[in-house]
Amino acid sequence: MAITRRAVVPGLKDRVDDAARPRTITILGSTGSIGTQTIELLGDRSRYQVKALVGGKNAALLADQALALGAELAVIADPDFYPVLKERLADSGIASACGPDAVVAAAALEADWTMAAITGAAGLPPTLEAIKHGRSVALANKEALVCAGDVMLRAVEQAGATLLPVDSEHNAIFQALADGNITRLDKIVLTASGGPFRTASLEEMKAATPERALKHPVWSMGAKISIDSATMMNKGLEVIEAARLFSLTEDRISVLVHPQSVVHGLVYYQDGSVLAQLGSPDMRIPIAHTLAWPERVETQARRLDLAAVSRLDFEEPDVVRFPALRLAREVLRAGGGAPAIYSAANEIAVDAFLNKRIGFLDIAETVDKTLQHLGAPAVETLETVFAVDAEARRVAASLTQSCAA
Repeated sequence: MAITRRAVVPGLKDRVDDAARPRTITILGSTGSIGTQTIELLGDRSRYQVKALVGGKNAALLADQALALGAELAVIADPDFYPVLKERLADSGIASACGPDAVVAAAALEADWTMAAITGAAGLPPTLEAIKHGRSVALANKEALVCAGDVMLRAVEQAGATLLPVDSEHNAIFQALADGNITRLDKIVLTASGGPFRTASLEEMKAATPERALKHPVWSMGAKISIDSATMMNKGLEVIEAARLFSLTEDRISVLVHPQSVVHGLVYYQDGSVLAQLGSPDMRIPIAHTLAWPERVETQARRLDLAAVSRLDFEEPDVVRFPALRLAREVLRAGGGAPAIYSAANEIAVDAFLNKRIGFLDIAETVDKTLQHLGAPAVETLETVFAVDAEARRVAASLTQSCAA
């Protein structure tokens, strides 16, 4: 049981023993949506010491964050933007660096808590490095666990690290499993808002523009995850991630569409009890839970008013309009490199859609065709994961070019 047995328990003693000193923090992906919300929560500088901040391309924001937090190191992943970072941090005493190797080196710095929020497969190497060197890793990069689940969980076990889920749904399940009694559950339920096309027809979805697909009715998220929500590919990725985190087969993981986005996850126990975690749809809540775990910290998130919400609706997802969920279950049953192919092909397809090279419905179709082409090759090492990922991207890119033509 990855979270309740392998991952959480080894790190608990260190967290409690060191509670009196400032916690050292590293944020991988500090300039993205999760990263900026994490920084909002740090607040009291006396409680936290920032070791490293890692951004992608927004060097100006990264420099501002590093200066405000007194970080020891700031790293920009894209070397083209390094001159801006270096200039803004000149004479500040804050070290700076750039490129993929520097990102991994930043993740290797010893830190009490690391936020792993670099999206996509690019987040896999630094996340693994943080697991090997850190005490607690808050995982916001679902693709890393999807692509290299066995590799990552072996690293967690070998390092005695603590892996804490940041995704609101997995964090909800984690909270509902507070007693750690995972052997006595029947199933878990991940909820989904349904995205902007919850009630749309296939014809409307076929004609959907990126601008329309990016308008999520509830959550405020980055472009990639907003499109994943619109296709429900994010829920497919979360089903795969939940199977890894909680050591469950896919038939024990259900999905319910819940447009109010108030109930984030439910655990059904064998005695008939159902435990759920509720809260306003605000990512600061699960981020704060992982930041303070096993304690709690105050946030500025809006408090849930059930009387104002007045009703909670639930419905089964439509796998005809949202085939990503069906594909995710097929991928879990296939095993091997199929999850990595699913994730990589989706990244390519989403990028093609955002750049208007393919249509909205072509996203899931591209993923399906890539899976059919490549099957489920064995993946035993990080190198084989990357090889499968690269091949999936090549095939998916070829398919999206065919659609564009």
